[in-house]
Amino acid sequence: MNIRSSRKQEFEIFSNSFSDIMFFLMLFFLIVSTMITPGAIKLALPQADKTPSMNKQTEKIAISITKDLKYFINDKPIQFSNMEAELMKIKKENKDAFAIVRCDNTIAVQSMVDVLQLGNKTGVKMVLATTRKEKGN
Repeated sequence: MNIRSSRKQEFEIFSNSFSDIMFFLMLFFLIVSTMITPGAIKLALPQADKTPSMNKQTEKIAISITKDLKYFINDKPIQFSNMEAELMKIKKENKDAFAIVRCDNTIAVQSMVDVLQLGNKTGVKMVLATTRKEKGN
């Protein structure tokens, strides 16, 4: 007396939907990762032979100047007339803070010097951001 059936049951796992989900997750993360960029303001930085690194423990202030002379502090738009007060406020919060000045390479040098003078006046140390110069240039 054989109670077991002669037919064996086979189990299948359909992975088609799993690969679709993985594809959409991959697309989502690729799109999101391109949106999150440091210094989201697009600038063509000047070039220099060497770019020194800065201490990572002090607070960094990102000052950006676009080619149409729009000013930003930490990606927040600001009028040039209000920049000194904002730098003073940041300096009071953190005495060791320094600013990285990112300016478009087509702006007049005077606009960059005006921002650097504000840093000197407020006591905020400033560094000019550049890109690495190509060997052939």
